[in-house]
Amino acid sequence: MNPSNASPEARVVAFYLPQFHPIPENDAWWGKGFTEWTNAAKAKPLFRDHIQPHVPADLGFYDLRVPEVRAAQAEMARASGIEAFCYYHYWFGGKRLLERPFEEVLASGQPDFPFCLCWANATWTGIWHGDPKRILVEQTYPGEDDFRAHFACLLRAFRDERYLRVDGKPLFMVYKPRDLPDARGLAALFRRLASEAGVPGLYLVGVSHGDNWSPVGDGFDATVVQNLPGLTGQVPWRYPLLRARVRARGHRLTVYDYKDIVDRFVPDKTRDVGYLPCLIPSWDNTPRSGMNGLVMQGSTPELFRRSVRQALANVAGKPPEHRLVFLKSWNEWAEGNHMEPDLRDGHGYLDALRQELQATGAAK
Repeated sequence: MNPSNASPEARVVAFYLPQFHPIPENDAWWGKGFTEWTNAAKAKPLFRDHIQPHVPADLGFYDLRVPEVRAAQAEMARASGIEAFCYYHYWFGGKRLLERPFEEVLASGQPDFPFCLCWANATWTGIWHGDPKRILVEQTYPGEDDFRAHFACLLRAFRDERYLRVDGKPLFMVYKPRDLPDARGLAALFRRLASEAGVPGLYLVGVSHGDNWSPVGDGFDATVVQNLPGLTGQVPWRYPLLRARVRARGHRLTVYDYKDIVDRFVPDKTRDVGYLPCLIPSWDNTPRSGMNGLVMQGSTPELFRRSVRQALANVAGKPPEHRLVFLKSWNEWAEGNHMEPDLRDGHGYLDALRQELQATGAAK
C-alpha cells in the first residue's frame, strides 16, 4: 500500500479541482481573472436559511500557482486521514486546460503527497451562467492517434512514485465512461500501452452517476458510485414563496434536506470490490447555476459522519488495497462541495472523517 498517511481502514481519495488560477480561456469566456472564486464569492442566499456565500477559512481565497498553498492543502488532508488527491484532468483532443497546478506538483516533486488523475471528459458549456447551449470547448474523441497521445501525456505521472496504486497498478479514472465511443477499446489500448512502457498494468475506474454503469462490461476494474440526486424542480413545503417562484418562472431549483438523503450516498452495492463508495459532505451549486441549481440544505459534520461510518463498514471486508473510499470533494467551492474549512463549520467535516477513521481502527 502507498505512503505513511494511508489508513489501514480505508484509502480515502479526495477529488481535487484545479480551477483556482486564471487561464486565458476563462479570461475570454467569463472576464479577466476568472477563477472558481469568482462564482463562489458573489453568491447570495436565495431563500430563508440558505447558507451563501461559503467563505474559506484557513487557506483564504488562494491561488493554486502558489506552492505553499498546495503544501498546506496536502498537510491538512494528511492530518485528516486522506491518502491522496484525485486531480481533475482535462484533455480535449490534444488540448489541455487547467493543467498548471498538477504539472508543477509533478515537476517539483512537492508536495510529497499521493495523487491520481481523473479524466473529466465532459464538454464545457455556459450552463453555469444559464446558457447551456453555448459550447466553450467540446469534448471529442478523434481516434486511436489521439488516445495514444493522451496516454503519452499521462505516462510521466504514472511513473511518479507518488502516484496512487492498487495492487501495484496506477489508478486512472474516467469521469463519464458512458460517453466514450468505445470504452472497452480504450481500456484495452491503455493497458497495452502501459505494458509496452513497462508500467505494471492500470487500475481503471469509471464514475457511475445513478445510471448503474457496469465497469466489467466496458473493460474497467471498478466504478465510483456517485449518488447525487437529480434536478426535479421540487422545493420543501416550508418554503412556500420559493416554491411559487420556481413554478411561476420556470426555474429548476431543487432543494433537498440533507438528512433525508444522506443514507442514499453509500449504497449496499459498495460492499462489492468493484463498486467504490463516494462521500458527499454537502452540495449547493447555486453560485454557478442560480435558480436552476441543486441544494442539499442542512448538511452538518455530524450528518456527514453517518455516511463516513457506512462507507467504512462497506469496505471493511475488502482486501486492504481495495478499501477505496472517494470523497467529492476537496475543494469544489462553487458547488458548495468542499472539505476545506470555511468560516461556518471550520474543520468540522475533516474532524468527522479523521475521528471515524480512528474509531474504526481502535475498534479492531
